Amino acid sequence: MIQSLKMRWLVIVLTLILAFIWLLPNFVQLEEDDWWFTKDKIVYGLDIQGGLHLVMGVDVEGVIREKTARMARSFELDLQSDNLSYASVTVPDQQRDRMVIAVNSAADLTGIKGLLEKNYAAVLQVLSEEGNELVVKYYDAQMMIYKKQVIDQAIEVIRNRIDEFGVSEPSIAAQGEDRILVQLPGIEDSARAKELINKTARLDFRIVSEEMNQVELQGLIEEAEKNGEYTLGGEKGLVYTAYVKRLNEDLKSQLPDGTAIAFEKAGNAETMEAGKIPMLLQVDTDLSGDKLEDAYVSFDEYGKPIVIFRFDSEGRRAFASITEANVKRQMAVVLDEVVKSAPVIQGKIDTPTAQITLGGRDYQSANAEGQLIATALRAGALPAALTQLEERTVGPTLGADAIRRGKQAGIVGMILIVVFMLVYYRTLGIVANLALITNVLMLLAILSSLGATLTLPGVAGIVLTLGMAVDANVIIFERIKEELRKGAGLQTSIKDGFGHAVSAIFDANITTAIVCGVLMYYGTGPVRGFAVTLLCGIITSMFTAIFVSRSILELMVVKMGVKKVANV
Repeated sequence: MIQSLKMRWLVIVLTLILAFIWLLPNFVQLEEDDWWFTKDKIVYGLDIQGGLHLVMGVDVEGVIREKTARMARSFELDLQSDNLSYASVTVPDQQRDRMVIAVNSAADLTGIKGLLEKNYAAVLQVLSEEGNELVVKYYDAQMMIYKKQVIDQAIEVIRNRIDEFGVSEPSIAAQGEDRILVQLPGIEDSARAKELINKTARLDFRIVSEEMNQVELQGLIEEAEKNGEYTLGGEKGLVYTAYVKRLNEDLKSQLPDGTAIAFEKAGNAETMEAGKIPMLLQVDTDLSGDKLEDAYVSFDEYGKPIVIFRFDSEGRRAFASITEANVKRQMAVVLDEVVKSAPVIQGKIDTPTAQITLGGRDYQSANAEGQLIATALRAGALPAALTQLEERTVGPTLGADAIRRGKQAGIVGMILIVVFMLVYYRTLGIVANLALITNVLMLLAILSSLGATLTLPGVAGIVLTLGMAVDANVIIFERIKEELRKGAGLQTSIKDGFGHAVSAIFDANITTAIVCGVLMYYGTGPVRGFAVTLLCGIITSMFTAIFVSRSILELMVVKMGVKKVANV
C-alpha cells in the first residue's frame, strides 16, 4: 500500500473525480452535440423498464439441407467442367449432411477422388466406398462452423430489423445451437417489432453512380430534410427504411434516371444517424442475394483477409456481365438499403468464386469487416426460417414499480447500515459510512463505464453489496479494538488492525469472487448480470475498506488530532 498519506488522498480524490465524470450522464441529459468525457450510462433492463422478450427458433437443419443440395449441384458442375464421367450426385432424404456420388464404373472413382482432393479437401471427407458409389460428408468441424454461421446470419438480420425500429440497447444473443434470445427494452409497438424481426432480408449488388459527387448529394439531402421537416432517427425522426424511401421520393426529379440514394454507416459511428455516408446507386443492376450460394472470409497470398463468395450458375453469368461492363467502378453490397461495402471492380469476374478485397488497414479491423460482410451476404442468400417459441411482454407499470421498489430497498438498506454503524462504532462508524458512500459512487460509476444493463437481479446485487461493504470494516474495527485493549497506541493499533485484518478480508472476498466467476461463465442474462454487479461491488468494497477507511482514520488521528476512535 502507498505509505504517503498525501499520495493516498490524491488517489482517492482522483478516483472520486473519475466516478463523477462517469456518473454525470446518468443524471444530466446530454444532447448529441454536447461534449463530455463519456456518454455511457447505466441502461435499465427489460424487467425494469418493460419491453418485449422473444425466443426465436432457427431452422438450422433446413439451411444445412439446402446448403448440401447446392453443394451437390455445384459438384456436378465441377464434374462436367473437368469432363469426368458420373451417373448422379444425390442427397439422401434422411441424411442431409452427405452426398452419394454414383458412377458408371469403378474406374471413374479415381478422377472424382482427385477432384474432391483438389477443390473440397477442407470441406468434404470420403465416408465410404462401395461398388460404384462414393459417399462423402462434411467434416464435423466444418458442420459446426456452418451451423454457427446460420445463427450469426440470423442474428445479423434480426439486428438490422431492430436497428431500423430504433430500440435503445437491444439484447440479441444465441441461445443454445438453434435459438436466438431477443430482448427489446422500452418497446411499445410489439406487433410491429415482431413483424420486422420475421421479414426476409433483401440483398442487392448495385453499381455506384458517378454522375453526382458526395458534396452534391449531401446538399440535396440537407435541402430535402429542411423542406420536408424530417430527419433520420431521434424522437421525432423517421426509421431508416422510411427515411430512405421518403428521401428518394422527394429527390426523384433531381436524381439521374435509374438511380437512388442509400447510406453506408461511417466506420467510427455507433448508429446510422450518428454518421451516415450517402451513395448514389444504380437500381437497374438486377443482381440480388437469391443468386448467391455462399460467402466466407479467407486470406490472399499476403495473408490479408478477403471475402470469398459464390453465385449459382445464373448469378455467375450475371455477375460476369456486370463486372465486365463496370471495371474500375465501385459495386455496393446493399443489405436492406444499407451499404455494407463498396469495393472497386478490378476486372471481369467469371469464376466459380469471386472476392472482395478490404483495402489497406490493420488485420483486426479488416478481419472484423470481412466477417460482417460475409455474414451480411449469407443473410441475404440463406434466410433461415424463424419460429417464435416464446414471448413475454413486460408492461411499463410493472417496470416503474420495479424501479421504485429497487430504489426503496437500496435506500432503506443503506439507512439501516448507516444508523447501525453510527450507534455501535461511534467515530469508527462515521469512517465506515464515508467509505460506504464512496463505495456506492464507485460501484455505480463502474457499471456506468461498462454501459451495463441493470436488471432486477442486478439491483439485488447492489443491495447485497451495501451489506457486504461494511463487513470488511467490521473486521478491521474489531482488530483495532483488540489492539487498543492490549494497551497499544492509537496509531499503532490502526496500523496493526488493518495489517492483521487484510488476510481475512481477502479470503472472504476471493471465495465470493470465485462464485461470481462461475455464475458469469455458466449463467446467462439476469444471472450473469447479478454476478457482474456483485463482482464489481467486491472490488469497490475492498478498495474502500482497506484503502479509503485507513486514509480517513489516519487523517483524523495524524492531521486532526483525534485521540479516541472507539470505546474499549
